[in-house]
Amino acid sequence: MPPPSLTFLHTSPVHVATFDALLAELAPEIPVRHIVEEALLERARAEDVAAVSGRLSELLRELEGRAAVLVCTCSTIGNATEALGSERLPVMRIDRPMAEAAVKAGQNGAVLILAALDSTLGPTRALIEDAARKLRLPASIQIKLCTGAWTLFESGDLAGYTACITTELDSLPEPLPAVVVLAQASMAPAATQTRLSVPVLSSPRLGAQAAVALYRQTT
Repeated sequence: MPPPSLTFLHTSPVHVATFDALLAELAPEIPVRHIVEEALLERARAEDVAAVSGRLSELLRELEGRAAVLVCTCSTIGNATEALGSERLPVMRIDRPMAEAAVKAGQNGAVLILAALDSTLGPTRALIEDAARKLRLPASIQIKLCTGAWTLFESGDLAGYTACITTELDSLPEPLPAVVVLAQASMAPAATQTRLSVPVLSSPRLGAQAAVALYRQTT
């Protein structure tokens, strides 16, 4: 029987290559599996996140014994997925380590959440507030939607999507926040392209590092 995997749950196939590359760099010995269910995000947006709880529960039951850790890379359904974790199958959301880092970096100013998809704003704000409570640190949170970016993503224009987000970052007005959080994993390339003078955090690398650590603790 193969060893249990570090399993990623995505709502877009674009994330598979990103996390394959990160795991090949960070922990090539760990078996990795990807599950892509675009319908989860589609339904959560059309109805609400509660509408996908049944399917998420079913997925977790299917993965017990086959996955050592499940990582949800979708910010919109991240909290709902994380809440279903158990001792049999720990679940982490990819953006929690980023949120913790943002709270620490934002102690002397605002944490700005920049999102490409409006359904991500509420869950990401709630996550940062939760991280602040657990770290017992203050968090002044601002939110901003990158208008037009998600249409580019949905059309497959990933270069245009990243350029749109980068332009939004580069044009942020004064006073600047202490730190910017990119609310979705797909936004990560903009963090390395922006000329913004404050830290811009994205979730893939920070989340992958935490996932590897959790996998090693579990197995």
